Amino acid sequence: MERTLVLVKPDGVQRGLIGEILSRLERKGLKVVGLRLLQVPREMAERHYAVHAGKHFYAGLVEFITSGPVAALALEGPDAIATVRRVVGQTMPNEAAPGTIRGDLGISGLRNLIHASDAAETAVFELDLWFPTGDLLDYPRAVDAWIVAEEPEG
Repeated sequence: MERTLVLVKPDGVQRGLIGEILSRLERKGLKVVGLRLLQVPREMAERHYAVHAGKHFYAGLVEFITSGPVAALALEGPDAIATVRRVVGQTMPNEAAPGTIRGDLGISGLRNLIHASDAAETAVFELDLWFPTGDLLDYPRAVDAWIVAEEPEG
């Protein structure tokens, strides 16, 4: 099983879309293993976006993510990172396919509702940043047998 981070950014929280976004991800079969609502401290935002430091849009990213509450979701499932990114859609909402979160609900590039980890290494870093040690849960769900097929032996 793979884990990944999803952030419902301040525009998504302010627009009341946490439930809609979470529902789409859960309906896809992903399991919530961590959930937090927080006002992001500037230092945390700078660490999260450190890979973009020095780029012309870095300051705007930090300002936006700290401008209001954020919902942080830790999700688990087979191929969770790629699955989430397909459900989320392209970064620019006007380029995102209909049926994706950004394609259906987004309108502007910076205010694109959601962040999703883009690779396994990024997911590990981001989950450690957003969920302190011990904050992620391991638990079975009865529905998992209907979502994740056992591979036949042989």
